[in-house]
Amino acid sequence: MIHITFQNRWKCVPLIPSRNRTMRVKPRKLLKRFKRGWMWNQFFLQEEYTGSDKQYIGKLQSDMDRGDGTLKYILSGDGAGDIFTIDENNGDLHANKRLDREDKAYYTLRATVVNKNTGMKLEPETEFIVKLHDINDNEPIFTKELYTVSVPERSNMGTSVTQVTATDADDSMYGNSAKLRYSISQGHPYFSVEPDTGIIRTALGPGEMDREKREHYQVVIEAKDMAGQRGGLTGTTMVNITLTDVNDNPPRFSQSIYQFSVPESMKVGTPVGRIKAVDKDLGKNAEMFYNVVGGDGLDMFDVITDKDSQEGIITVGKPLDYEKTRSYTLEIQVQNTQILDTRFLGYLPTKDMATVRIGIEDVDEPPLFERASYVMEVKEDAAVGTAVGSVRAMDPDGYNSPVRYSIDRRTDLDRLFNVHSGNGSIFITRPLDREEAAWHNISVIATEFNKPLQTSRVPVYIRLLDVNDNAPTFASFYETFVCEKTKAGQKIQTVSAVDADDPAGGHKFFFSLATEGAYRGNFTVRDNGDNTAGVLTRRSSYSRLHKSVYLVPVVITDGDFPMQSSTGTLTVRVCTCDREGNMELCNAEAQTSSAGLSTGALVAILLCVIILLMIVVLFAALKKQKKKEPLIISKEDVRDNVVSYNDEGGGEEDTQAFDIGALRNPEAIEESKQRRDIIPSDTLYPPLRRTAIPSRDNADVRDFINQRVQDNDNNPTAPPYDSLATYAYEGTGSVAESLSSLGSASSEGDQDYNYLSDWGPRFRKLADMYGAEDSDCDS
Repeated sequence: MIHITFQNRWKCVPLIPSRNRTMRVKPRKLLKRFKRGWMWNQFFLQEEYTGSDKQYIGKLQSDMDRGDGTLKYILSGDGAGDIFTIDENNGDLHANKRLDREDKAYYTLRATVVNKNTGMKLEPETEFIVKLHDINDNEPIFTKELYTVSVPERSNMGTSVTQVTATDADDSMYGNSAKLRYSISQGHPYFSVEPDTGIIRTALGPGEMDREKREHYQVVIEAKDMAGQRGGLTGTTMVNITLTDVNDNPPRFSQSIYQFSVPESMKVGTPVGRIKAVDKDLGKNAEMFYNVVGGDGLDMFDVITDKDSQEGIITVGKPLDYEKTRSYTLEIQVQNTQILDTRFLGYLPTKDMATVRIGIEDVDEPPLFERASYVMEVKEDAAVGTAVGSVRAMDPDGYNSPVRYSIDRRTDLDRLFNVHSGNGSIFITRPLDREEAAWHNISVIATEFNKPLQTSRVPVYIRLLDVNDNAPTFASFYETFVCEKTKAGQKIQTVSAVDADDPAGGHKFFFSLATEGAYRGNFTVRDNGDNTAGVLTRRSSYSRLHKSVYLVPVVITDGDFPMQSSTGTLTVRVCTCDREGNMELCNAEAQTSSAGLSTGALVAILLCVIILLMIVVLFAALKKQKKKEPLIISKEDVRDNVVSYNDEGGGEEDTQAFDIGALRNPEAIEESKQRRDIIPSDTLYPPLRRTAIPSRDNADVRDFINQRVQDNDNNPTAPPYDSLATYAYEGTGSVAESLSSLGSASSEGDQDYNYLSDWGPRFRKLADMYGAEDSDCDS
């Protein structure tokens, strides 16, 4: 059995009993053997050891240890070999490191004994615990470094504000190292703290804790271990306390009298001015509302509250008139919207009053009508010049200027009405018709006679009263048929009528057959009494071959005064019917129509014809475009026209396209060449022959033109004077001769280009260039 030896200064606790074993306790004092003994399995070690040597814990010794060095002590468990070591020869136990109880309070280790030579265990493992004794090495720490709390102002003394809590890492079961006491080091005399719980309370009464005097407080709380005794460690925290607002202040006006002025023309609802009361409270406790409670302007003005600025806005409640009242006085009251805490007001009132004086300024106003609008009635058959009604306006200013009336013609484009400029009477200028327009809405303008810019207008609604001036007519075009074989008294059609008039008692129509005509023996009309009538047969047979169509005149009369009537015609066709009365064949027109093509087929045929015509027109247009355009495009003024053509020759080898000799030599021109712009005639004068005069000054070209002009002047079949005569002539004696190589004679002789200088500055440069080349060649 392994025995544990402790240092004499530590207390040992017996835990596990053992039989027939004794424990030897050092230093080296042999104990007597007892029948039964106790094994001690706990070591105690002080934390935060600061010595330079290893800290001795105790000694383990086995009964089998004879001191001959054959045994070996082995240690295992928490921190074995690192934190804790054992001398394998004698069993001394040491701590190698400085330990902190707050990191780990105890360690569980196991020890055994083996034979050094064989390695066999001589005893089973013995488990023991090493506990660390606590020392006061940790100061209290609060759960928060900064507390932010609030408490209502005017709170009673001792009202709980908040609770602070601190903790100590030391062992609360050993001594007073973790026993804390709270105290206040900053915040007197407003707050206090309970030493044991850390609850902060108000220390002053309601009269001292006023937010309007002081709102924020900073309190420092200390927590001290060792039960607050001297030598204990201390931790601190800061508590920011804010007094929240309560509604303990009524609103007060900054001044007792306010004065405003407003023009009399200001419209209803327009702001006049603002008044403001001050409330020392915050938020909803500072919200207020204003109302007018007295004064001669109680009904003329209103006051509303601006929710954002808490100002009272005075507005116009009714139209103002300087000529009636020139000033008003208002008594305005202000109070909180929330319930006021009156405990601290004493005899002070909860509301405040202010006087507002408003002066009215005179404004040059336009005429004012007696009514905002007028409604008038007149019969639609009233004669031109009949008075419909009258309007009246007056100058509201003290000048009482005369008023002139007129109608805004934009509201009476047809000029049906007019107004007397002096008395405002409205009368008819053209005949009226209710069926065209039952209402007429016009605007009458009133203008001050001395000040034309001062105008006002009023709407006038004129209703036209109905007069029975329209005869009833058939509701639609009626056409029916009758069978050749029928029954007398059979109804073949029901007719109804409409009337453009609108009688007060509703429409009432009467139907009858016209008094004269042969049709009376064939048909009759029966009035149904409900504004409809039935057309009945009076014969049992009709002959389609004898008469195929009957035109039955029906007289329609209304029941109003004066009575109006008209005659409507019902078309009745005689048809062949089957036994059940269904139409089979009517007159020749109907038969032709039924045997012909339908409407859809006729439309299709018409579309086809239109498409064919469009194709023919398009083909003709394309064919016309292929024709050669005339040389002269316009016949208006050919002298300024440009002749365009797009003929392209066949080159120098194409001698059939045109006579190029005419370009080279005017003498090669055909004498019998006919004009292309007129019809050939035998009366044409043959062209005169010309003799070319070789010259460098283009005299031959001038002669050629003069000859052509003389030919056209003497030709009675020539075009008009301002027509364009065309010809082609290059002239003779040209240095370059023809541009074509056909029949042209090339010359290598010297050329003189000095004549180009006479043609102007553009050709002078060309003469210098060619003349310079000749000079170079000569040199």
